[in-house]
Amino acid sequence: MQARAFWTIAAGRGEIRAEALPAPAPGEIRLTTIASGISRGTEALVFEGRVPESQFQAMRAPLMAGAFPFPVKYGYSAVAQAENGARFFVLHPHQDAFNAPQTHAIPVPDAVPSARAVLAANMETALNLLWDAAPLPGMRVLVIGAGVLGLLAGALVARIPATTVTLCDLDPARATPAAALGCRFALPEAAPGDQDLVFHTSASAAGLAHALRAAGDEAAIIEASWYGDAAPAVPLGEDFHARRLRIIGSQVGRVAPVMRARRTPRARLALALDLLGDPVFDILLEPPTKFVDLPAAMPRLLEGGLCHVIDYGA
Repeated sequence: MQARAFWTIAAGRGEIRAEALPAPAPGEIRLTTIASGISRGTEALVFEGRVPESQFQAMRAPLMAGAFPFPVKYGYSAVAQAENGARFFVLHPHQDAFNAPQTHAIPVPDAVPSARAVLAANMETALNLLWDAAPLPGMRVLVIGAGVLGLLAGALVARIPATTVTLCDLDPARATPAAALGCRFALPEAAPGDQDLVFHTSASAAGLAHALRAAGDEAAIIEASWYGDAAPAVPLGEDFHARRLRIIGSQVGRVAPVMRARRTPRARLALALDLLGDPVFDILLEPPTKFVDLPAAMPRLLEGGLCHVIDYGA
């Protein structure tokens, strides 16, 4: 059988390649892709060839092919269907059919449409952020960066009783999804200070500096951004030490320590899919792009927007 997959072949250039798809090996399942999602921050760094050499191994997605920087087949938000009609979420690159280990295929709940299910990887990251942060009822929480990850993290925190969650972003249009997800919104110049907890997801030095200013005394800043080969300046002078601020790095590659002994990555991803049963999260989905159009569309899709859905229909 022939499959078609999206490969990044040079900085800013991609193509669809045909490849032979062998019969599934023992323990594998054959899947036909329904939809996949673009995780804009990470995939932009991969598409631009900005993965540092020191992170080549750490940044490998579970079922990617090729090698950094190029050519590489990368991605990790696929929703696919088995021959019996069952749907699964798999951390697999953009490809119209593939074999995957059964242990990597997480069932998609019936209540979660396929397009919404592509948010599972981002929801899993947001869930891990909350496990790292351990927010409490009544906290004042600021999320800097209202992309998909920031909005999902804000939505989860806002469900904790008596919390006040503010999403901060340069784009005033992000006020609409913030409100739908139960959060306030502010442009940077109007964002509140003296916050009990700050999440930083903007992947910018300016955003990190803002997080340090907005945090209250002895508060924690959860750093969720990945900067690729950039080296952002971190303002640790002035009153950073006197105020006893903490910067906590959070990364989805490992389950947060507070839950690691009792939750596997598979269980965490299954919980993320369950959380996507709420239709409010459809507000994060951009109109779909056809898989065959992905090489021409990818540069535009990585420029902005929320979650770009790739459609594999005929």
